[in-house]
Amino acid sequence: MNIEFEQAYEEWIHSLLKKETNLRVRSRIENGLEHASLEFLRSVWFPVVRNFNHLHPEWEVQDFHNGYRYLDLAYLPGNGVKGGIEIKGYGPHARDLDVLRFKDLCWRHCLLTLDDWTFLPIAYLSIKEEPKRCQQLVLSFMGKFVATDTPSSFNWLEAECIRYARRLLRPFTPSELATHLRITDQHARRILHNLVIQQVLHVTSGKQRYRTYALRT
Repeated sequence: MNIEFEQAYEEWIHSLLKKETNLRVRSRIENGLEHASLEFLRSVWFPVVRNFNHLHPEWEVQDFHNGYRYLDLAYLPGNGVKGGIEIKGYGPHARDLDVLRFKDLCWRHCLLTLDDWTFLPIAYLSIKEEPKRCQQLVLSFMGKFVATDTPSSFNWLEAECIRYARRLLRPFTPSELATHLRITDQHARRILHNLVIQQVLHVTSGKQRYRTYALRT
């Protein structure tokens, strides 16, 4: 059992229930999160984010027919930003999805996208089999929204390098960073070297001469 996760999770749920005034949402949270959502938080989200700030389970949205729908997790860091995370299972109910239900799911996604939601659908099997890859996906997802979420100790070039790394789903080269920052390759390598020393980035290829880098997870 991950005691740190369990404690942070309990505090998060307690704070949500303390503030929640919507009885429908409150009831869904009290009934407990679905296993897939809980496993995502335990194996993917918490190991890299280390908190549940701006994250809301069972987020209620209203559709065009005055009905209510619920997102597995909503990420709402402010300034009108709306990110939705949905865990996709694959079982008999998914394989045997009828035509009307399939059409409804498509309409749901379309309408929420038109309402400026950015979605991150993650397969439950990926959470179980590829947690590190999912963690990088989450960091990139957050990087789209939290443009200033970097420690104040970094200078602006280092901070932008971190944001650049968050947005990518793959390792990158010093030349790519140099092009992005409009600096020389040599300057880019110095920045990358400093961030490796500070354990923010790690080297993904190269021994005598480092070739590619990625955000440490």
